[in-house]
Amino acid sequence: MEMSDNLILVPLAEGFEETEAIAIVDVLRRASLEVVTASLAKKLVMGAHGVAVEADLLWDEVDQSEVHAIVLPGGMPGTTNLRDDPRVLELVRRLSDEGRLTAAVCAAPLVLAEAGVLDGGVPFTCHPSTRPLLEAHSPLEGPRVILSGSVITSQGPGTALEFALACVEHLVGGERAGELAEAMMVPRGG
Repeated sequence: MEMSDNLILVPLAEGFEETEAIAIVDVLRRASLEVVTASLAKKLVMGAHGVAVEADLLWDEVDQSEVHAIVLPGGMPGTTNLRDDPRVLELVRRLSDEGRLTAAVCAAPLVLAEAGVLDGGVPFTCHPSTRPLLEAHSPLEGPRVILSGSVITSQGPGTALEFALACVEHLVGGERAGELAEAMMVPRGG
């Protein structure tokens, strides 16, 4: 698979939240963005609810220098598998240091916290079940999607389309995100 220097990476780890991962990839691709899914271990990855998805590439097949942004689906134990992988943390740190998009939904802000992205009081939200684990970083209960510089977070499967559209807006602008929202019948705002 040929990649460009504007690659958006969506990592898939065993136990990922299927709705979030598919919504993210679908919406970003509808915006004509180059998105690749990468599995940490094997091409066929089992989601948290028994839905298997074949990743585009294995993690080690991705040229990390071409990755422009990372969008992390949540789910358990997918999030802990991402959080516990030093390769994922290294990429998240690099992208954050470069001011690139680091986005996480549901439980995946745990990965951002582990990588140090949420240090210094970055406003963020997450799934209600994850808030106690992130208490030291002061997660917010709302709004459903929070944009803080190059960090975008959201709360769960029910917010996945809004989250993905916020990523589109950050990457290519509000006009394109609005067009997609209208075409997909996704309400905009808070």
